[in-house]
Amino acid sequence: MTNELEQTYLNFLQYILDNGVKKEDRTGTGTMSVFGYQMRFDLSKGFPLFTTKRTPFRLIASELLWFIKGDTNIRYLLKNNNHIWDEWAFKRWVESDEYTGPDMTDFGNRCLADEDFNQVYQAEMKAFCDRVLEDDEFAVKHGDLGNIYGKQWRNWTSSTGESIDQLQDVIHQIKTNPDSRRLIVSAWNPEDVINAGAKGSKAALPPCHVMFQFYVANGKLSCHLLQRSADSFLGANFNIPSYSLLTHLIAHECGLEVGEFVYSISDAHIYSNHVEQVKEQLSRDLRPLPTLVINSNKKSLFDIELEDLVIEGYNPHPSIKAPIAV
Repeated sequence: MTNELEQTYLNFLQYILDNGVKKEDRTGTGTMSVFGYQMRFDLSKGFPLFTTKRTPFRLIASELLWFIKGDTNIRYLLKNNNHIWDEWAFKRWVESDEYTGPDMTDFGNRCLADEDFNQVYQAEMKAFCDRVLEDDEFAVKHGDLGNIYGKQWRNWTSSTGESIDQLQDVIHQIKTNPDSRRLIVSAWNPEDVINAGAKGSKAALPPCHVMFQFYVANGKLSCHLLQRSADSFLGANFNIPSYSLLTHLIAHECGLEVGEFVYSISDAHIYSNHVEQVKEQLSRDLRPLPTLVINSNKKSLFDIELEDLVIEGYNPHPSIKAPIAV
């Protein structure tokens, strides 16, 4: 079986390198960017956990289950040794009135340029994460990221104060009205994204993957994700298997096979300090994709735990490290 799913992703990276325009960005790093790009992945041809660099499935799965639970506090992630959201919680902590430690302004970029500062930062970050794990009161106050994905998916608050469980509702609609054109979950709440990321804001980060929609045909469930902004080297290769896993889990509950994952990105970019890493990935040979096994008789998506999800036959090239822009 050829690995055409991963080739689709590699073609996407090459397209940005060949056609991207240089743009400034919020983080001050700079990007090569294209606007409006779509990829299609036939999930019957393998699970798109890519092989040209190792991508840790456990991190993808635990993050997705965190969203599904409606959780917005990094404590669950830390308990599962998942640190992919640490920087945004840490940013809120060091910008709070309670923080009295060393100056952490622009810590993402300063770490790259100053090894002495990087050591101070690493010590502060470890102390922060340890405290979130060990101190209940601190975790509630400073481990929470505000109204991000889990909140919007499971507990959207209407203008009248009503709580709306979008994910539960869309599963019910797939089961009872599969031909509906309204099988949509939205994470973009204009009220919550105003000044998102700023001190005192309702959300640590405005949602990048803003809306997804399901489609049922011929006994198969497909998913279309609209993403406003994608870090194409570090982020997109997480988003693709994450939403593919979500499609598998909902198909499992609804008694359907999986169809396509369709991925539409508005601003697709490669950060300027990721270009050499992208070129390294593009130089590597493709290997066969792995298989996802849902090792559970649990039917409900909301009962699935990390140990129920198994990846078989994954033999990737080594990981490629790159700095994250915060």
